[in-house]
Amino acid sequence: MDDGLAGVLPANAAAHRQRTGRPLVTVSYAQTLDGCLTLRRGEPAPVSGEASMRLTHQLRAAHDAILVGIGTVLSDDPRLTVRLVDGPNPQPIVVDSHLRFPLGANLATHPRGVWIATTDAAGDTRRVALAEAGARFLVLSVDSNGHVDLRALLVHLGELGIDSLMVEGGASIITSFLRLGLADRAVITIAPSFAGGYHAVQPLKIDHWNHLPRLRAMQAAPVGSDLVVWGDLR
Repeated sequence: MDDGLAGVLPANAAAHRQRTGRPLVTVSYAQTLDGCLTLRRGEPAPVSGEASMRLTHQLRAAHDAILVGIGTVLSDDPRLTVRLVDGPNPQPIVVDSHLRFPLGANLATHPRGVWIATTDAAGDTRRVALAEAGARFLVLSVDSNGHVDLRALLVHLGELGIDSLMVEGGASIITSFLRLGLADRAVITIAPSFAGGYHAVQPLKIDHWNHLPRLRAMQAAPVGSDLVVWGDLR
């Protein structure tokens, strides 16, 4: 990795977990200049270039676990493995409050097995079928909207020994981590294009500019045809 990009990777994650009881959380995604993940919701898009994709895989290898929402599984069917660089696969975690995870998804055959963060509202029949396919369940409390309580999830991951967590998508999950103040770092790849499509960050419902998530110690560097911006969110 170029020396100018060394700060992109997480540091002191174990000390962070010991201090806070939860993993160091990095939100990472690729967007266009106007902040879009894709042209249309639910449609995968090749936003970033080859060089920045390699950086994304380096980020994956540097984290203990990687998290996406069930919407990303249903629309993109990701593998969440490390393929473009040498390094270990992070533990994949899917936030899936109502167990919509498809038995035929790529993550069902992930080398490390998939962890599904869900709630008691999920059906037992579905849970049995997914367990037989090798899934592990993290059954958690619900938030005010009846979804997995992300704060409770982070505490549980800390108890399981996860020092660092990469949040890779999609828009609902990214927005929730930012709105709740649960992200410690952000690494954002910006492609030199406009899309006028579906935005990475949805309305945060924050009522004052002073309360907005803001990058601190921000850095930026060109990676191939893209620009990568990163910094701390706390």
